[in-house]
Amino acid sequence: MILGISKTLLTINLLVAVIILVWLFSWGFQNWRRKHYATVLDQEDFQKGMRKAQVIDLRQERDFKAGHILGARNLPYIYLRQQYGELRKDMPIYLYDETMTLSTQAVAFLGKHGYHNLYILRDGYREWDGKTKKAKY
Repeated sequence: MILGISKTLLTINLLVAVIILVWLFSWGFQNWRRKHYATVLDQEDFQKGMRKAQVIDLRQERDFKAGHILGARNLPYIYLRQQYGELRKDMPIYLYDETMTLSTQAVAFLGKHGYHNLYILRDGYREWDGKTKKAKY
């Protein structure tokens, strides 16, 4: 009986270890993708450069209407793969979402399709303290 409990604990420990390793690999891979395809900007640098760039909010329309960075265009990530041709390759593209998850996926996709001047807002919209706009309705 004691041996049976030990096998159960060993199995649980191995499962937890595998989950942690998968999470660490995923986190590392996302960081690598982010750094490979884009430059991550803090809020100050993002605000300085956004006047000369295409600012894209990758969140869903309802989140965009609830509040977004002033001057941003809403292009939800789920539509980016169909409408990426509308983005200009000769201008920088500043991307943001709630955190940085969708932005990382978006820059990897855009980078593979020939876009080079890609920038991500560090910590996403959740931490933004600059000017915002909300829909009236």
